Amino acid sequence: MQARTYGNPVVPGFHPDPSVCRVGDDYYLVCSSFEYFPGVPIFHSRDLVHWRQIGNVLDRPSQLRLPPDVPASGGVYAPTIRHHDGTYYMITTIVGAGGTLLVTADRPEGPWSDPVWIDLPGIDPDLAWDEDGSCWCAFSGIRVARIDPVTGKVLEGPYEVWSGTGGKYPEAPHLYRVDGWWYLLLSEGGTERGHAVSIARARSPRGPFEPGPANPILTHRGTDRPIQSTGHADLVQAADGTWWMTLLGTRPRGHTPEFQVLGRETFLVPVEWADGWPVAGPVEERHPAPATWQPLPAAPARDDFDADRLAPHWISPRARPDGSWSLAGGRLTLHATGPTLDRPAHTFVGRRQQHHDCRVTVRLDPGSATAGLSVRMDEAHHYDLEVGGGRARVIARIGPLRQCVAERAVPPGPLTLAIDVRTRDVLPPSVIGPAAEPTGVGNWGPDTIAFSAGGAPLAELDGRYLSTEVAAGFTGRVIGMYVTEGSASFDWFAYEATEA
Repeated sequence: MQARTYGNPVVPGFHPDPSVCRVGDDYYLVCSSFEYFPGVPIFHSRDLVHWRQIGNVLDRPSQLRLPPDVPASGGVYAPTIRHHDGTYYMITTIVGAGGTLLVTADRPEGPWSDPVWIDLPGIDPDLAWDEDGSCWCAFSGIRVARIDPVTGKVLEGPYEVWSGTGGKYPEAPHLYRVDGWWYLLLSEGGTERGHAVSIARARSPRGPFEPGPANPILTHRGTDRPIQSTGHADLVQAADGTWWMTLLGTRPRGHTPEFQVLGRETFLVPVEWADGWPVAGPVEERHPAPATWQPLPAAPARDDFDADRLAPHWISPRARPDGSWSLAGGRLTLHATGPTLDRPAHTFVGRRQQHHDCRVTVRLDPGSATAGLSVRMDEAHHYDLEVGGGRARVIARIGPLRQCVAERAVPPGPLTLAIDVRTRDVLPPSVIGPAAEPTGVGNWGPDTIAFSAGGAPLAELDGRYLSTEVAAGFTGRVIGMYVTEGSASFDWFAYEATEA
C-alpha cells in the first residue's frame, strides 16, 4: 500500500509566522496579520495537516485599533499561542500602535479578553512556564524576562541570553522545557532567502545557552528548492509522542530573481531528536503524513452572504467600521468611507489569495456607486476592476504611477466581475488593454492577472508588480470587494482554485 502523504503548505496564502500548541488531541495555530483587521487568525486541526479557521483572536476595536497612519506591513507581528492550566494565551506585538500585548481565553474560538500590555521592547514575544509556575517571555534580541501574565508586570530581567550564530536579525524566539533542558529556538538571516532556524539549550531560561552542534537545523538558503525563505518556526509534540515543526516559507515563481506573490505561508515538517537536539528539514512539497491524519471538510468556495456575520477569513485594511458594511437579504453592502484605494481609510473587504492559479467572481449591483474588485498588496500596489458611471475599467497602481489601462461601457444593473490569475514560467509579451508590449519585452513575471466584466475580457496584467519583490513588506495578495463612492451591494463572492 502506498504511504499516505500530505502536501505543503498546510495553510497556504499570506499566513506567516505560525505558532502552534496542542491541547489533548487538538491543535491550535495562529499567524501574523500585520495591518489587517480582524487580527491574528486562529485555526484548529486534529492532525497538524488539515486546518480550519475558527476565528480571529483580535476581533474587536477594544483589542486592536490600527489608526490610518499605521503603514502597510505595520500592525500585528508574530503572535505566540500557548495553553497553561486551562487557559489559552496569545501574546504579540502591535507595531506602530501600542507595543506588546497579551490576551487570554477559556476557549480558543473566543471570546478573547481585552489586552494586558507588557513593558518589553522588541517584537516576536513568546511565553513559557517553569515547573514552579513562573512565566517567561522571550523576545527578539534575543532576551528573556520573567513576567506576570495577569498584570503584564515585568518581574525579572530582561536578560540577553543568545544572539544566534551570526546571521542578521535574530528573532522569533521560542522556549521549551524538554527532559530537564530549556531549548531556545530562533530564526536568523532575515525573513527573505537567507532565512534559517537555529537552536540552543541551557539548564535555566536565564542561560547561559550553548548553541546546537548542527546549526542551522533548517534552512533552504542557497538551494534550488521550490520552497524558500524557510524560518520563523515553532515546535509541538503530537499526542503520539512524535515532534513536528511549523514554519513559514515562500514559493517564488517566474524568471530570476523570481517573485513570491502569496506572501509567506505556513509549512509543516517532521522533527527527530538525536543526542539531545532536534533535527528537522528540509521542507518538501510532500511528506509522510502523521499517524493522526484526520481530514476536515473543505471550506465553501462561495459566500452567499446569508449569515448574520462575516466569515472569519474576511479582512480589511486597519479597520472595518460598523458604518462601512452591512449584511441583509443575502447581500453584503459596502458603504464608501474614502474616495480611493491609494490611501488608507477606505472600504475594502477581502480574502487572502491562497493558490497560484485561481479565479474570483462576484455579482455586483453598483447602483450609482463606484465599486469593484481589487487585487491588493498595499495602497501603492494594487489592480482594480471598477464599475461606475455606466463603465467598467481596469486601473493599475504601481508605486507612484496610476493608470486606467482598459475601459468599456456596461449595461445598468447587476454585473458579474471576474479575475483570473494564471501562473506562467516564461510568458510571451502580454496584452495591457488594447496595446501589446514593445517587441522584445518579455513578460517573465510569476503570473498574469486577467480581468473581465459581464463575460467580456478587459485587460491582462503582469503579476510581478503585485509581488513582495516589487512592493516590499511582509504580506501577500488579498483579493476583495471595495467601494469608493456611494453604496454598492454584492450578492455573492466565489473563490476557486484552478491549479492542476
